[in-house]
Amino acid sequence: MRNVGFVLRRELAAYFATPLAYIFIVIFLVLAGTLTFFVGGFLERGQADLQAFFSFHPWLYLFLVPALSMRLWAEERRTGSIELLLTMPITMSQAVVGKYLAAWLFTGIALLLTAPIWLTVNYLGAPDNGVIVASYIASFLMAGAFMAIGSMISATTKNQVIAFVITTTVCFVLTLAGSPVILDFFADWAPPAVIDAVAGLGFLTHFQAIQRGVIDLRDLIFFGSIIGLALYANALILDHQKAA
Repeated sequence: MRNVGFVLRRELAAYFATPLAYIFIVIFLVLAGTLTFFVGGFLERGQADLQAFFSFHPWLYLFLVPALSMRLWAEERRTGSIELLLTMPITMSQAVVGKYLAAWLFTGIALLLTAPIWLTVNYLGAPDNGVIVASYIASFLMAGAFMAIGSMISATTKNQVIAFVITTTVCFVLTLAGSPVILDFFADWAPPAVIDAVAGLGFLTHFQAIQRGVIDLRDLIFFGSIIGLALYANALILDHQKAA
């Protein structure tokens, strides 16, 4: 754990040592606020909740998280600094987890900075704060799942643009996997078991389930499994490249 913490602190400090962190945070806050108040009609809805705020998070993460994750390993491989990292007394798994946690925590900081919207809705009315807390948890978990997938894909290429495009595509497909559009495509020819499996892979389905205020263990296991499998694959990819 000490080595993971070392990598985490190193990577998190590196984010704030450049304008990248501040640009990302500003873009996230501006887009979240714009979509909430102008597209989602937060004030016009006349309801004391943050449904208009959280409903846009999956689509914000679909572009902003890959923009962050594409650098995790692609940049290390392009500049050759990955060799320096691997000369440190840490395992590949520790490096993967440390870099991932730093990126996920950084995203969490950006999410935490949206707290004024939560304070605003409490000032204007009496929202169900339990639902809002659950929605923040759902948002953080979805960002973590996107980040883990992006980290894994970033390890496969030196080109950040390729990493961004592939990550965005994969996350888009997984986000909509449980939607009627996708399920209708399988309904005409696939057996019920396959349809149920595809429906179960839908990020949006699990996100919305938690967002309703019910933190089901199955949804937590789903996001945890996606993160764990992606990071495991991430470490295997880097181990293979190291041995090659």
